[in-house]
Amino acid sequence: MNIPYGDQSSATRLSPQNYAFLQRYIHAESGIVIEEDKRYLLEARLVPVLREHKIESLDALTALLAANESRVLSKLVIDAMTTNETLFFRDVPMFDALRQTILPALLSAASAGRRIRIWSAAASTGQEAYSIAMVLRDLGATQHDVEIVGTDLSAHALERARKGRYLPFEVKRGLPAQFLSRYFIPDGVEWQIRNEIRDLVRFEEFDLRNDARHLGLFDLIFCRNVLIYFDADTKALILRKLRRALSANAMLALGCAETLAGNQMALQRTVIGGATFYAGEVR
Repeated sequence: MNIPYGDQSSATRLSPQNYAFLQRYIHAESGIVIEEDKRYLLEARLVPVLREHKIESLDALTALLAANESRVLSKLVIDAMTTNETLFFRDVPMFDALRQTILPALLSAASAGRRIRIWSAAASTGQEAYSIAMVLRDLGATQHDVEIVGTDLSAHALERARKGRYLPFEVKRGLPAQFLSRYFIPDGVEWQIRNEIRDLVRFEEFDLRNDARHLGLFDLIFCRNVLIYFDADTKALILRKLRRALSANAMLALGCAETLAGNQMALQRTVIGGATFYAGEVR
């Protein structure tokens, strides 16, 4: 079925019953909360799924999901609802704190024979993980010193992250000019991140609600601008799992609008150069 962009026909509108079903379905599959006033957003994001699978309407899509006939279709729906808004060096004070204080201290530990481990827990298309890698490389770090693990629920986003290829508007958002010239190679209309940066990062599909023990312990965890999409119970669950993944005296970084409020985490809020981290003896 050929559904034109911007179409407002019944094919691209959800009945109230099916909207309620999709709210429950997406929450169960991903933990993401779709508010009552976001129906227009849900419809807009799912229309491309209709086109890709030649499904006649959003209500027909809902029926297929309810019948549980295709995990591929389910993943596409969850992928469509995952927010992939990100940019290089998001939140400058945090990256200044990393460059000036936190990462040099971690590298000192690495020079004593211990490899440092960093987790970008909501990595999206890779800009956060690669930003950390660029700072580390600028400080002289190599694969022998550090491992960065980037995880995300979206397989599509991670596919882009692994490739490390970005459009001009993406490298112009937050990326310092010296890092663009030093760590990227122009390739047609895109910019390819150099292998010396890609080699510091590995990406893995992962649901933050799941057991993270197979990932190991980390010295620094970034989980920024993702908890705001979950309800209180899911947020508390994820925070407990992040806490268990912190090594002794490690640090957790959240988004500017996120806190540990209401969650007893045995972590001490600390401000470094204008950026907030949560640290402490947690093992």
